[in-house]
Amino acid sequence: SPVSVHQRIMWKLARFIDEGLDNCECEGYPELDWIIDEKTILRPDIAIYCEEIEEYAKTPLKLIIEIISPSTVLKDEDIKFKIYEREKVEYYVLVYPDFKKVRVFKLKNGKYDKVFEGDKSYKFDFCNLEIDFGKIFKKKEIFTRLCYCS
Repeated sequence: SPVSVHQRIMWKLARFIDEGLDNCECEGYPELDWIIDEKTILRPDIAIYCEEIEEYAKTPLKLIIEIISPSTVLKDEDIKFKIYEREKVEYYVLVYPDFKKVRVFKLKNGKYDKVFEGDKSYKFDFCNLEIDFGKIFKKKEIFTRLCYCS
């Protein structure tokens, strides 16, 4: 299973994406299988689809986000990168919790072009979706109050 930091980042991203897609026909899904063919089934950390899905995704996605960990870096940066590019996923986002940054790739002329790298806000060119990636790396501050009751 993914470690806690991976799950926490996925939770925050899913929340931001869900809110960002309020007035859009696209939907976000965490860990939904994408059946490319009978030998290739992938499960992105988060994906956005802009068409109705009955059970599993079977057509190219609008956006895929993968949260990188030491055990998945090769798969996410190489194997999945090539598959998503070949299958014409419009955006591929790699999230690096250890470095507190993201890389956003956009499909241009059949190849991925890095269009953003950092920890700031990025606005995608569909659904007015904007994600403030800096917020996903911030830890929740916990305030404690002492109550002296009589």
